[in-house]
Order: sequence, then C-alpha cells, then structure tokens
Amino acid sequence: MAEQPIPSASMSHLSIGEVLAFLLEEFPDVTISKIRFLESQGLIDPERTPSGYRKFYDDDVELLRCILREQRENYLPLRVIKDRLDSGEIDPTTEIPRPSGIKNIPDDGAGTDALFAHTAASHANATNAGESSVDHRQAPVHDPIPTDALPTDEPTAKAPPTPTPTIPAPNLLPGVVLTKSELCSMAGLDAAEFDNLESYGLITSLRGSSGIYDEGALDIARVSKQFLDAGADARHLRGWKVAADREVGLFEQMIQPLLRQRNPQATGQARQHLVDLDQLGGQLRDALMQAAMRHHFED
Repeated sequence: MAEQPIPSASMSHLSIGEVLAFLLEEFPDVTISKIRFLESQGLIDPERTPSGYRKFYDDDVELLRCILREQRENYLPLRVIKDRLDSGEIDPTTEIPRPSGIKNIPDDGAGTDALFAHTAASHANATNAGESSVDHRQAPVHDPIPTDALPTDEPTAKAPPTPTPTIPAPNLLPGVVLTKSELCSMAGLDAAEFDNLESYGLITSLRGSSGIYDEGALDIARVSKQFLDAGADARHLRGWKVAADREVGLFEQMIQPLLRQRNPQATGQARQHLVDLDQLGGQLRDALMQAAMRHHFED
C-alpha cells in the first residue's frame, strides 16, 4: 500500500492534532504536550493563525520527525539537537520519509478513539505481514538531572531486558487523568514498583485529589520504569527529584521580582525567563556530566 503523503504547504496545513496522528505510528510515545514543549524550547516554530492556532506544513512535520529520531536513536539532549540543527550538522531535508498516520484529527483532541483504533489496526496489519513499522524502543522523554544526593550504595548492574513487541498503549491528551491501575498499565509498572516510586516522591497525584494522576506523572513513571529495568532502585532515583526541586526553587526566586509586578507583560517575561533558565540549567548539567564522566572515555 502506497504511503499517504503529507498535504503540501501550498495545498493545506495541519493542526497540532493532525500532526500527532501522523507521528504516532512511528513515535507511539509522542504527545501534544511534547510537541508544545519542543516549540517552547525553540526547536520548532510553527506558523500561527490570527486566533493563535498552530499551522504545521510538511517541512514542520519532517523537522519534528528528525528531532524525535535523534532523541530515540541517538539519545541526544534537546540542546545538542538544536545546536546541530542551527549549525546544519543535522539536515531534516535529508531524512527518509516514514509511513504517515491518519488525517483530520481535530486540534481539540476530538476523534481520539478513531486515532487509537487506527494505530492498533496498523500495528496488527504490519505484524501479519511479517514486519512492523512501530519501533518499540523506549526513548528518554526528559534529560535526567544529575545530583550529588544519590545514595552511596550502588545499584546492581544488569542489562536491560529485551522488550517484547506489543501494541503501544495510547498516550494521554491534555486534560485526561488516570487512576493508579491505569497509570501502572500504561507505564508497565507493577503495584510494588509504583508504591516505591510514590513513597520516594517521584510520582505524585494531582493537587487536591487522591489517586488521580496526569500526563506528567505518566512521563515520570515511564522513564523511572526504564531505570528500574536497568537495575536501579526507587531510592536511587530520589536524587533526581531532590535536584529538580532545588533547581525549580532557585528559578522561582529569580523570577519573583517580575511576578510581584502583577501585570500580563511581566508575567509573560517571567515565563520566558523560566524557559531561558531551564536551557541554561540543562547546558550546565550537560557540561558537568561530561566533565565527570570524561575519564571513562579516555584511552
């Protein structure tokens, strides 16, 4: 069956929901929130309608695919991907097109059932044919935050288990919440693993609720599961939580003068300042990690 082309920029544009539909078949972990996050980090810059809706053309979609492949296949941090895109070291125009998903998924997330049904059907058809277009490798969603707060006892090293191909669970759309059992199912956690992660503060329920979790908790649970499978324990991951809380606390102190002005312009400046500080923090973390691990790669 011939690959369905992305509509030409001269013909039409895609909403963010339609872009998600095109990407889900190759990147089952991608979400609308992640696409928005990539935009906030300056990796993509879709055109906007007068009312503020995003307009994605074929070049924007290919750029997104390129970024997601670099994360999944080369495990590159977003800052490195952005630098290489800016320098021309990574050229999205040379990427080989992959099979596209379905079209006409509204920007507000309507039609989700049809989207998930299509994803499952596509996987089943590919399996029957002897091959699957879905890459089941799990890629890191967020760059880990190094810290000196890790316990001194070392985790038992073991090779990550070979993943068993399964139909990927659908990702959450903004506003959708999960129960504990639903989150465990989507993240691949058992009840004991979940309880340990929650006891160390890595997974937290929504404010004002008990046992209700959002897409942020799901992202943390999935990355934590990969660490657990690699031989780490929940107590080892506590250090990332401590470091993240300290970093956020520092950033919040730095934007307080803007927030005290209590006007929309100052609030917007504060939000942009947070984005800038997060980028700087990531660059510092990368530099510190590279310096600390350099001796392992020296002859």
